[in-house]
Amino acid sequence: MNPTPPARRGRLPLSLRRRRVPWERQRPTWRDAKPALIAQALKRAQARPSGNWYVVGASRALRADRPLGRTVAGHEVVVWRGPDGRPHAGPGVCPHLGAPLADSPVRCGTLVCHWHGLSLNGGPVAGWEPLPVHDDGVLLWVRLDQAGGEIPLAAPVLPRRPDPAGALTAVYEATGTCEPEDVVANRLDPWHGAWFHPYSFVDLTVVGTPGGEDDDRFTVDVSFKVAGRLVVPVRAEFTAPEPRTVVMHITEGEGAGSVVETHATPLGPDASGRPRTAVTEAVVAASGRRGFAAARAAAPLLRPLVRSAAGRLWRDDLAYAERRWRLRTTGRFPG
Repeated sequence: MNPTPPARRGRLPLSLRRRRVPWERQRPTWRDAKPALIAQALKRAQARPSGNWYVVGASRALRADRPLGRTVAGHEVVVWRGPDGRPHAGPGVCPHLGAPLADSPVRCGTLVCHWHGLSLNGGPVAGWEPLPVHDDGVLLWVRLDQAGGEIPLAAPVLPRRPDPAGALTAVYEATGTCEPEDVVANRLDPWHGAWFHPYSFVDLTVVGTPGGEDDDRFTVDVSFKVAGRLVVPVRAEFTAPEPRTVVMHITEGEGAGSVVETHATPLGPDASGRPRTAVTEAVVAASGRRGFAAARAAAPLLRPLVRSAAGRLWRDDLAYAERRWRLRTTGRFPG
């Protein structure tokens, strides 16, 4: 399906809706949101290579004096910064007597086990072997070949995004009882936006759907709600560059070039044996407007607001993903 031409960006970032359509009177989208179309897009995403790379957290969250720990697909992982600021990573279990290295301090770029003082500088020692790690300026990635089972890649598959140095970035994290595919499937269903999230989205129309491997995009015209009839209309494209990532690119309207990346990382089963998945959503916002420099300067104040908005959406979307998992695993999912 070929998308219709988008409207030009106005002189002001906000628009005034001509008429407010009550939630229950908006156009139903269930006929357009064909389960087979979503399932095919998910299947293509799952077939793409990840190179065994997993998102483990935000770059900004990794401080110089303490490590970041996460369990990925049942494997404890620890990440810390060396004396030059570059990240190191490896198993989160001390090879001596099994201490949790995520609870140990970092001193002058060396991770020092708080049980018996074993020091790790990022190189192999006492049976401990480092893991490949990548800092893309917004997110931290670790490569786990044992968990992924794919042909390893030298670096993660990264989407096109604005230079973080000139953008406003914010990262939100949450955890749900589901598998990564349930998170990805949620994002590959753009039709639910205005129905399920009326506090954030209005006037949503899917104007383009995937045409195959060479055109695997969902194109959406949507307005982000600000207050009352004030909205920010944009055109966005949703793509899945690898099995556990869905990216929304703003292609027209305010903030063109900005991206919202959703990454799903399997954590491992909970005490009841149910799968747990971490959702890491990175917002990388850019704008050519003069006032954007002021927004970047106010980033420390704006990031909590961005994370709060993402949190409200993900409370709903994780409920969506968790229900999808429950229905799938009990043979009741109709899609």
